[in-house]
Amino acid sequence: MAIKNHPNKNVNLNGWMNKLKRIEEKTERLGLLSQLGQILNSTLDHKEVRRRAMEAATQLMKAEVGSLLLIDEEKGQLYFEVALGDQEETIKKITLNIGEGIAGWVAQKGDPLIVNAPEKDSRFFKGVDERTEFKTRNIICVPVKVKERTIGVLEAINKKEGEDFDEEDLSLFISLADQVAIALDNARLYQELEEMFFQTAESLADAIEKRDPYTGGHTQRVTMYSLATAKHLPLKPMEMKWLKISAVLHDIGKIGIDDQILKKPERLNPEEYNAIKQHANMGAEIIDHIKQLKNIIPGVKYHHEQLDGTGYPEGLKGEKIPIIAKIVSVADTYDAMTTDRPYRRGLNKELAIKELRRCSGTQFDKEVVEAFVKAYETGEI
Repeated sequence: MAIKNHPNKNVNLNGWMNKLKRIEEKTERLGLLSQLGQILNSTLDHKEVRRRAMEAATQLMKAEVGSLLLIDEEKGQLYFEVALGDQEETIKKITLNIGEGIAGWVAQKGDPLIVNAPEKDSRFFKGVDERTEFKTRNIICVPVKVKERTIGVLEAINKKEGEDFDEEDLSLFISLADQVAIALDNARLYQELEEMFFQTAESLADAIEKRDPYTGGHTQRVTMYSLATAKHLPLKPMEMKWLKISAVLHDIGKIGIDDQILKKPERLNPEEYNAIKQHANMGAEIIDHIKQLKNIIPGVKYHHEQLDGTGYPEGLKGEKIPIIAKIVSVADTYDAMTTDRPYRRGLNKELAIKELRRCSGTQFDKEVVEAFVKAYETGEI
């Protein structure tokens, strides 16, 4: 006689299968959270952290759109620092007062919030939807806190497949917000240290410059010209930072040049010129003691090299001269040509540009000169 399956057994089996499925999904999402946390904390670039935070929020919450809003404490407002979606640029122009909308409420209270029926919630701000022609179906929003201080809010909008946000989503989202807060704070601290370093380097360069009364503002101008030129060249973000420091410190070696030579109002004789040429090597030797600055040594040491090999200190030619040194060289020469000296008047800008073009391909790199001229023509120089 055949034994029939009891209906309760099938119910129990289905129940266990559903539980197992939920456990697997939760485990998968926890793994994703861990992975996203590692991605967030793998950079110290503030803009990149914010962008990754939004991508993580959208991915983890399986949402259509995500936003990161940061608090401007002076204005008492929230502004969309990053918003993902088709209407990103429009959304980023919108600001909310603290307490306004779901995000404003979360920022004010410091508490997380799920709203699965925003049209029925008095806290919901319809302005964003009206300006973007977007329909908010549901929203999950959590505070981003650094040492108990709310610095912004993270939100995900419209869970995919028509589902509502739930408490499990909220728990994961709060954990993600904690990771975002750590990454943002680390990026902020790094940025502050970087700014302090630049200010220290600029102060040092300014102190050295004060020894030569005829080159006031030279370092600032060379730095500005170099960075403006680099915008028209394929430099990586990190190379831009090296360029900036190289430009600021390109004449640091002059600290070892005798005052009588440095402050001489007349043209230098050959012996004095040979002495002042030593500043390139001296600058490299000074920086060599700071291992974190090894990448700027080429810019400092070789900014007087020339494409045809007639420069100093090593007579490098062509592609052997690092790109950062080539950029500083053009900026440095342009400033020297357009600055008044006791023994000559500076050239006007148009003549200086003509001279750069004339020496392009022999003294200066053609691509760098073209980039410099572009920056000049667009008013950046």
